[in-house]
Amino acid sequence: MVAKDVLFEIRKKLESHLGEKIKLRANRGRRKTFEKEGVLESIYPSIFIVRVDENNYFQRLSFSYADVLTETVELSFKEGELRRTVGL
Repeated sequence: MVAKDVLFEIRKKLESHLGEKIKLRANRGRRKTFEKEGVLESIYPSIFIVRVDENNYFQRLSFSYADVLTETVELSFKEGELRRTVGL
């Protein structure tokens, strides 16, 4: 059950950054990569929510912890990147 432990560690690291500004890069496949800046809004058992404000319009993007583990989503905070390794 090593994978569950790593996902739990990713979740715990994200919980310590709840409410902070976050920069994310997401790969949606077939050269559909986007970068956004927002606020880490909510943490749930299987997903986390990032609120993105652009031009008086906001949207909520949800990602799973497995997205971080598989490097589909890369997250950056002020002090550095959150990586998929156990040490994070």
